[in-house]
Amino acid sequence: MSTATYSVVGMTCGHCVNSVTEEVRQVPGVTDVSVDLATGGLAVSAVADVDDGAVRAAVEEAGYQVAEPANLLAGAGDQTSGCGCGCS
Repeated sequence: MSTATYSVVGMTCGHCVNSVTEEVRQVPGVTDVSVDLATGGLAVSAVADVDDGAVRAAVEEAGYQVAEPANLLAGAGDQTSGCGCGCS
């Protein structure tokens, strides 16, 4: 079993968290998904190595982006343009 962590940009509500969770859970081999709205943190556990590309694609399918490491230090982009799920 392996675990990988990511930082997701653009989530602003519980619906956002649910969207990311549902999409990432569909990645083959994923056994657990934990999303923290306050930090944008995403932890993914899988039976084998986590498929990084598939997780990133699932986050994008949900309407969000995975922050690149350099962007994490710079504040991870513009989060003022509204909710990624379209609720605001």
